Amino acid sequence: MRSERNFIDGMFVDAGGETPIAVHNPATGELIAKVDAASAAQVQAAVTVAARAQRAWGRLPAIERAQYLRKLADALVANAAAIGAALASESGKSVADASNEAIYAAEITRYHAEWARRIEGEVIPSDSVDETILLQREPIGVVACLIPFNYPVYTLLRKIAPALIAGNAVVVRPSNSTPLCAFEIARAVEQAGLPPGVINILAMQHAHAEILCTQPAVGMITLTGSVGVGRAVLDYCKAHIAKPSLELGGKTPAIIEPDADLEQAAQAIVASKTTHCGQLCTAIERVYVHGSVHDRLLALLREKFAAIRIGDRTEDASRMGPLVSDRARQEIHAKVQRAIAEGAVLEAGGVLPEGKGFFYPATLLSHCRQRMEIVQEEIFGPVLPVLRYDTLDEALAMANDHQFGLSSVLYTEHYRTALKVANGIEAGELYVNRTPADPYQGFHAGWKRSGLGGDDGKHGMLEFTQTRLVVMRY
Repeated sequence: MRSERNFIDGMFVDAGGETPIAVHNPATGELIAKVDAASAAQVQAAVTVAARAQRAWGRLPAIERAQYLRKLADALVANAAAIGAALASESGKSVADASNEAIYAAEITRYHAEWARRIEGEVIPSDSVDETILLQREPIGVVACLIPFNYPVYTLLRKIAPALIAGNAVVVRPSNSTPLCAFEIARAVEQAGLPPGVINILAMQHAHAEILCTQPAVGMITLTGSVGVGRAVLDYCKAHIAKPSLELGGKTPAIIEPDADLEQAAQAIVASKTTHCGQLCTAIERVYVHGSVHDRLLALLREKFAAIRIGDRTEDASRMGPLVSDRARQEIHAKVQRAIAEGAVLEAGGVLPEGKGFFYPATLLSHCRQRMEIVQEEIFGPVLPVLRYDTLDEALAMANDHQFGLSSVLYTEHYRTALKVANGIEAGELYVNRTPADPYQGFHAGWKRSGLGGDDGKHGMLEFTQTRLVVMRY
């Protein structure tokens, strides 16, 4: 059985006496590894060494920090097979998809390295003729990075690359469901020769995550996770007024207008809903379709959903893989059952499969209503409710009548429709005639309960800075 140790100050360290974290393969349910859980003392030590390393790292010219990031990107590519194998075993992804995730992580690392010569301040006009006002961008210090289970390789680099180029050091807490890939990344960090203490990666139980987040030296906490965990992080931030950056829940609506290419829309919706078993923050979670094309689109979706086969993707990559846990599967199935009891019509899926692994079939529900739980609550699985509308104003109102506002989708060929939705949707992102993909150079930020701050692009990088105003009289 595989075992892993935590990575602190550039070294893999021995266990601190805590009960190891068990890691299971969700495609089989089998125990595949035990990972050292960091002790409270190790968590505190990681923050201490990160704070020490940051002082020297932050003084380096940004272009030198960029050189280290490029070396790290090269190491990620060189180790993509090992990272992918670890991720596939603990997530249920195919080896190809898991290895490609390491390649994408290398690309976003290279992207953020390019900010080295572009972290700009401002010169602000003064009211006095003998005075100059400067606004400088400075690192925050130590950043605690809390990583989710669904895209743990990409999200880890998505957070630490901008933090590092801005001059911060990081302490990373991977998900307890997918920690193995994080330690493969630690080996890439070691191979790339980054200064010890700049990147620290520790698996830990939830109580010790609170210890991490409430250390005085932690100036920022960045999380991709649920609303409930986001609220906990906001509480942690109160301890020493740390800065939060939170990507939380999502419930992406897709509006399908009468002029949409229905085959294209159906194919994209199914791919969005079934990729990684629907465990994506921006996966389409509800479809609003115009009454004139409702039955045609529903028939296309029914056919495509029924064709999806489940199974171990390490054996057959054409199959849809498992959910992260049996608990997640049971909770999703209960939501489907409640929706049917409330009047939804089951068009495909909706049954608990027999056999090993945490699988759930692609499930399509019609005749759903706006106030149903299945429409209002995030599913985070391969279940799709479909609702009918008569006017674009009605569709926009229903899409906006929600607690979340992370991403949104529109299918239309009419520019007036696109502009109306673009200026009226209450979400941080709108994708027209395609499904969400989070471009590196964009800004992935949610409205409402979907979060605070954001990732990617210039604005995502600047999240990891603070400002200093310098007023100079001469």
